[in-house]
Amino acid sequence: MEETRPVSSAPDLDSHAGALPRHVAIIMDGNNRWARQRDLPGVEGHRAGEATVREVIRRAARRGIEVVTLFAFSSENWRRPEDEVQHLLALFVHALGARVAELHENGIRLRFIGERSAFNDGLRRGMDQAEQLTANNDGMTLAIAVNYGGQWDLTQAARRVAQRVRDGELAVEEITDAELGSHISLADLPPPDLLIRTGGEQRLSNFLLWQAAYSEFYFTPTLWPDFDGQALDRALADYASRQRRFGRSGEEVNRLDGDSSC
Repeated sequence: MEETRPVSSAPDLDSHAGALPRHVAIIMDGNNRWARQRDLPGVEGHRAGEATVREVIRRAARRGIEVVTLFAFSSENWRRPEDEVQHLLALFVHALGARVAELHENGIRLRFIGERSAFNDGLRRGMDQAEQLTANNDGMTLAIAVNYGGQWDLTQAARRVAQRVRDGELAVEEITDAELGSHISLADLPPPDLLIRTGGEQRLSNFLLWQAAYSEFYFTPTLWPDFDGQALDRALADYASRQRRFGRSGEEVNRLDGDSSC
């Protein structure tokens, strides 16, 4: 099965069939399986996956997508074999050093989300410097989720709200979904319209649990190293064919679309 289409509902959002998603989030799955199919060590799959990242970013930027968020390293990935974790981190460090200048030259703003305290000082400095260098760019925003988990994200947001209550800045009855959401990662950006997962699995794996509440999901069996620009175009075309209702009936959406075109 190429994709799954969840029901979306959010009266405060406005998307229409045929539209290009403003924000695309991607779970890049299948690097290890790609390597095993070729009798290669797992690290070679991750290297091939890094090349796919570059191609997909270029295609997304050319298509005019505003935000791309990539799930690069989850908070659960620490459970993998130590040598694989070290290879993943080494590739991340290499990509950070080698690609930031290219992103900057192309006007792309780089963001990182996730718990950074688990990384060494040098890596944290590199992430900070990359964000500072590209902060004023006005092209596409590329968000990289590293040591990230959706449950962690909700927890850190709840702690910030609790701190505001303890400091007397916020009453308990003033806690709303908007207040909590303002402390969630990427709160200043549009939420993901389209969430892609490669590799055939059909689950969120603790990725953007809050942000993806109204996302359209696209699941493909294509392994991440084989997911190229044309594969992205197919996902975008599938998204464009959908009617996003956000809790309304299809008839109501059609009526509203007709009114907006008058």
